[in-house]
Amino acid sequence: MSGAGLHARQPKAIQSALAVLEAVAHAGPGITAAQISEVLGLPRATTYRLVTLLVEDEYLVRLPDLRGFALGHKVGELAGLTAPVAAAPLPRAARAVLAEVRSSVRAGVHLARYDRAGICDVDVDPDFPLLDEPALRATPGASAMGRLFASGGLDVVRQTGAFRAGFGCLALPVRGEHGELVAGLTLAGPAARIEAPGDALDLLRSAAGRLEPLLA
Repeated sequence: MSGAGLHARQPKAIQSALAVLEAVAHAGPGITAAQISEVLGLPRATTYRLVTLLVEDEYLVRLPDLRGFALGHKVGELAGLTAPVAAAPLPRAARAVLAEVRSSVRAGVHLARYDRAGICDVDVDPDFPLLDEPALRATPGASAMGRLFASGGLDVVRQTGAFRAGFGCLALPVRGEHGELVAGLTLAGPAARIEAPGDALDLLRSAAGRLEPLLA
């Protein structure tokens, strides 16, 4: 880590930094420095210094609304989450379904495919890229994609503000031949659009149904 104060000759400081990362991982995005201090029983000045260093080195990220922190992309790299094994290419018919729904919805439409561990591949809308893909990889449980997988495939899963204030996403299940969850079709955009998607939700439901025999 860069900056004065954290070196290999200071194992206690390194242990405290790791404890901060653990606290953020357990709490999820949005935990504040004051809350970290309380959870770990560290002096606030020490906690703020550690958090600042971890942000500088990209092990933590400050959320856009400035109300807390989340794990940064370097944690994802250490866990191997930013370089997942590439899944098989989407069938041409599946790509056609995605292209059709993307042309009809003025928001990002992404497809996440799952394996036993969670998200294994994301087909990103080229016109509406993900707001923070490293953060998605580092904290998949904060996204609608990840929450859909964790739920086992609820009808609709939503999140707003996890990665950027005023934005969010919703995800619908794409099921396999025996009803198992194989993918999630996601709409990403302004929070108001996610809370009241209107006709876009029907378009996504139809697309998810058409994708099911193509991805099973």
